[in-house]
Amino acid sequence: MFDDILPERTDRGQVGIGTLIIFIALVLVAAVAAGVLVTTADQLQTRASDTGTDAQAQVSNQIDIVSATGADTNDDKAIDTVTLVAKKSPGSDAIDLSEATIQYTSADTSATLSYGSSSADNTSFSTEAVETGGPTKVLSNTDDRVRINVSTSDLESPGLSEGSSASLDIVDQSGATTTYGVNVPDVLTGDYVKV
Repeated sequence: MFDDILPERTDRGQVGIGTLIIFIALVLVAAVAAGVLVTTADQLQTRASDTGTDAQAQVSNQIDIVSATGADTNDDKAIDTVTLVAKKSPGSDAIDLSEATIQYTSADTSATLSYGSSSADNTSFSTEAVETGGPTKVLSNTDDRVRINVSTSDLESPGLSEGSSASLDIVDQSGATTTYGVNVPDVLTGDYVKV
């Protein structure tokens, strides 16, 4: 009675050598594809991390201008030198002003200034310590102060005249930009004036 219900099967499945080769080839292809995906994902993660770090530095590394003065040393009713007192913003990394550039733009001229005491084409700015023993070009702490000196008379003659204005865009080593607008009073009455 049970012999009729469950007939004995005499045909069996066999795996040939060709099927085995195809199976091994598929496993190898899958392993190579997985390796390529893991490598690509790792490279993308590294690039995203680097981009995030650079973007964060550009946002957080800021220079604050505490004060700005202009000097009329030639008594020609024009500002010869602009002096900015700078500090780093809270949360910023150390800012090396010797690696910075300043884009100077006025109604009459535009120039990119690099760090240095002097240059052949007069496109440089200098820095000095505000207090004795203080930093001269690197802002490491939020209480550090450095003077940034820009000679406007080297950029345009005789300098920034009464009632004129200029823009100073300071770009630090991380690419962060700080803009300061210089506005010369309509009447210059002394050697030094707040600008």
